[in-house]
Amino acid sequence: QVQLVESGGGLVQAGGSLRLSCVISRRSIFVIDTMGWYRQAPGKQRELVATISRGGILNYADSVKGRFTISRDDAETTVFLQMNSLKPEDTAVYNCNVRDSWTRDFWGQGTQVTVSS
Repeated sequence: QVQLVESGGGLVQAGGSLRLSCVISRRSIFVIDTMGWYRQAPGKQRELVATISRGGILNYADSVKGRFTISRDDAETTVFLQMNSLKPEDTAVYNCNVRDSWTRDFWGQGTQVTVSS
């Protein structure tokens, strides 16, 4: 069974940085189309943060452009999200997502990011 396990969340002051990681198990059983990060703040809908396609195309939400960087390892077993210049409005549960070539979505359990002002 495919599992995605996130880590790296926590509490940080505004202006600080965090690096999220998502390890993908059973990687060999499917072909990845995109890897990405989404977030959901209390009382709000889940929103896209950043994605990286199989071909390496990057996509960012306007609210994080220039502050967040998505990357992955060569084996496509881990996807990272470097978050700099964090703001209180970045506070949310961050979920890792993988979409395979059959458009199936796999999700991690989420990691809490809290940015204090």
